[in-house]
Amino acid sequence: MPKCTHTDTVNVTELPASVDGCEDCLALDPPGQWLHLRLCLECGHVGCCDDSPGQHATGHFKGTGHPIIRSIEPGETWSWCYIDEGGVRVELAGEVELPPAPLG
Repeated sequence: MPKCTHTDTVNVTELPASVDGCEDCLALDPPGQWLHLRLCLECGHVGCCDDSPGQHATGHFKGTGHPIIRSIEPGETWSWCYIDEGGVRVELAGEVELPPAPLG
């Protein structure tokens, strides 16, 4: 596994207490649907995974260049660096309350 060289971009140190869902899906009219949620560790944007129709977490990376996301699904603690295409260990405090996934 390649070593991530972008951990200096991590600004998020705590999970949000709760989220409403994928920010981009919820902004659509009618709202889009997601399967799993990912948190941008540079700015805190919450987007949906690549198995969701909108693939908004990846779209956020492509639009902003923010390289590292973290799964905020229950029981998952993995993070991913898009640029280095590999997992990265980033510890975050707290727990997040999620709504039911529309596609889950």
